[in-house]
Amino acid sequence: MRTKDQVRRDVWNTARGGKGRATEASRALKNARWALWKDPDDLSDAQQAKLDWIARTHPRLHRAWVLKEGLRWVFQLSRQGYRRLALRALDRWISWARRCRIPAFVDLARRVTKHRAAIEVSIEHQLSNALVESVNTKLRLITRMAFGFHDPHALIGLAMLALGGLCPPLPGRTRPA
Repeated sequence: MRTKDQVRRDVWNTARGGKGRATEASRALKNARWALWKDPDDLSDAQQAKLDWIARTHPRLHRAWVLKEGLRWVFQLSRQGYRRLALRALDRWISWARRCRIPAFVDLARRVTKHRAAIEVSIEHQLSNALVESVNTKLRLITRMAFGFHDPHALIGLAMLALGGLCPPLPGRTRPA
């Protein structure tokens, strides 16, 4: 989520003193990005310690992280089948984000409110564009791998092999029965 990372960069720039000099605090914050991005259940002990340090030393950044996790929780509830609870959690999240005094999240709350109807449909019917984004990312990777091929059919062939669900037998190999 860009808003949380924007807050992290703002705090990091403030810790540097605005003059481009690295300080101890800015070095510690620079490596905190991985702990802030990960799912809280998947954090290592060092990353959990980093989050605890952020909570003590940079409450605004920690609040941004908690807001990000709150919005993620809304969609987790909808995936688990608690749609009504997810809609109520979304209402509470919007209210909290509007009052948080973090400009990036205030703006995000405004955009969520603007697109509320589409978000409710997404929650109600468990719709997501994750599969499309995944295919797009794989296609970009395949395009990079095919760079230098003179024929576009090679790119199409690579894409069909990777994403088409085909598994042709390789020459000289036997399949176990």
